[in-house]
Amino acid sequence: MNIAEFAVLLVIFLVTSIIGVVTGSNSLITVPAMFQFHIEPRVAVATNMFGLVFMTAGSTIPFIRQKTVDLKKVLPLLVITAISSALGAMLVGYISADGIKTLVSVSMIAVAIFIVVNPGKGTADEESLSKPGVIAYGLIFGLGVYGGLFSGGYVTILTVVLVAFFGMRFSESIAATKLVNLVSSAIASVLFMWQGLVDYTLGIWLAAAMFVGGYIGAHYAARMNDVWLKRIFLTAVFLLALKIIYDLIF
Repeated sequence: MNIAEFAVLLVIFLVTSIIGVVTGSNSLITVPAMFQFHIEPRVAVATNMFGLVFMTAGSTIPFIRQKTVDLKKVLPLLVITAISSALGAMLVGYISADGIKTLVSVSMIAVAIFIVVNPGKGTADEESLSKPGVIAYGLIFGLGVYGGLFSGGYVTILTVVLVAFFGMRFSESIAATKLVNLVSSAIASVLFMWQGLVDYTLGIWLAAAMFVGGYIGAHYAARMNDVWLKRIFLTAVFLLALKIIYDLIF
């Protein structure tokens, strides 16, 4: 990789980190971008995950300062995610890229449909739901496995699960996913590092760009109301779903 290619990759990671604080799904863009620069797939996934640790750390800080994260609600999710993400990280290389793309595209479309047919979900006026049950925590576990495996679309789907099953507003959900994803990416990164899959020379620079991007994005997202966060989120979900479908067909 020459200097120009490296600079382009750095900009991609910075921009997607800023936007991805609200929308999630950074890895659906960053990992394929790494493929274009001839980075071996497993190394690309692992190095991207390493960078996500720093992005989520940077994006968590503004939400913590704004006291948007409800630690009582999030703590059980962190424990479940730590276990399931470790399982996911150990599965890397066993699931095909096409299989992952198909899964994510179907999930993205389902997410978009859910938001459209439930216009009141995730807004400040939404009434609080009953305590989440086995299905809700089962979804958290399943998503954690996927998050440790690849992460592309993980935070996007997790955001809607927290809104639908845990009664969170969009601002709460987006803030909570940052902390949950920090645990998921950290656990997965440790296992990837143990397997020798992380390219540290590239990863450190990408991690720095993602930390800055995550902090900037969260700084502004923490000040947005739920309605605008929902609009941005829904737009991104539709665009990402169309992109994935296009990639699968063509």
